Amino acid sequence: MHACEHDCCLFWGDDNKDLDFCQVCNTSRWKDNNTSGKKVPKKVLRYFLIISRLQHLYKSSHIAKEMIWHATRKCMKPGKMQHPVNGRAWKNFETKYLDFAKEPRNVRLGLAADGFNPFGNLSHA
Repeated sequence: MHACEHDCCLFWGDDNKDLDFCQVCNTSRWKDNNTSGKKVPKKVLRYFLIISRLQHLYKSSHIAKEMIWHATRKCMKPGKMQHPVNGRAWKNFETKYLDFAKEPRNVRLGLAADGFNPFGNLSHA
């Protein structure tokens, strides 16, 4: 999936999959706009489908055992957070969502945006 080099938009879906320029900042989608051959995008977004990735992880008995580590082998060294399970956010989540917390195979996901700026309100450094 192609993306604007300034993270303004994705060139994806019926509305803009065929565009050559970003509709927000008017930057070219391509590294070299003048080539007659195959065009190379400036930025590519890569992703994994989450369901197939989780299924793959749980197919391995060794990895499946490690996936429930937070429920079976909690580390308790006072004053040290060795795993997110020891943090306040994890404990708060478990008190709010008791049914989810009871099942050790449920997976808590975190979002890492790595500089993606969907609303354009951060500076470009």
